[in-house]
Amino acid sequence: MTAPTAPAATTAPLASGRRGASAARLTLLHARSQVLEALRVPVAVVGTTAFPALSLLFFVVSQPQIARDPALSTAAAAQLSVFAVMSVCLFTYGASTAEERALPWDAHLRTLPVGAGPRLGAKLLTGTAFGLLGLLPVVLLAAVLTEAALPVHRWLPSVAAVVAGALPVAVLGLAIGFSLSSRAALALAQVLLLPLAFAGGLFFPPAMFPAWLDAVSRWLPTRAARDLVVGAATGAPVPASTLPVLAGWTLLLAALAVAAQRRDEGRRFR
Repeated sequence: MTAPTAPAATTAPLASGRRGASAARLTLLHARSQVLEALRVPVAVVGTTAFPALSLLFFVVSQPQIARDPALSTAAAAQLSVFAVMSVCLFTYGASTAEERALPWDAHLRTLPVGAGPRLGAKLLTGTAFGLLGLLPVVLLAAVLTEAALPVHRWLPSVAAVVAGALPVAVLGLAIGFSLSSRAALALAQVLLLPLAFAGGLFFPPAMFPAWLDAVSRWLPTRAARDLVVGAATGAPVPASTLPVLAGWTLLLAALAVAAQRRDEGRRFR
């Protein structure tokens, strides 16, 4: 008499569920570890959150003609929100990844039979957490010290636009982190941050640019992110080139990040 097969059929979903729960738990544990590690260097966290807020005070609050105009102040706050998230992406995904690669603990983690999923998921959670931390002072200062206002029906589109605009800079950070040493990655992140922000219109609106700079700016991921977020927050028209530019840069930089990660794996774990 043969044994019934029903129990074997029911154990597969249970095992799959346990694996999913284990992966989620590992992801949260890695995220907790990464957040605590970042908080051990308070100056880095303060710099990430304070610089966008100080930029709002210098470029917006100090100019009454902008601060007292609801449309202009909302657009300015949206621009600086992109800058806040961009700063987090470059340093969390770039400099921090390179610093982790230099640690023996990172090499040990890569030998464990859990795959890269939990670590990558944790990095995404950590970047999201610090991105929100960077946005908070900008949003609060804009709400208290300016006439900026974001209607309820624009909240969800604005959040989606910020996430979409952050993608190319996030994968750029990963490409830097997997390609360079910690010192070189930190230096390159610092070198890229301000030029990309200025040329992308995150400090001054593109209407103030000379014609040649405006033409160049339209091909940058930061300008595309700025136009998308400002359009979502204020209802301003979004140029037709915005989404193709964002998608193109995201795909290109993601390919570079994957290639850098595979090259790093081959070089260090052959």
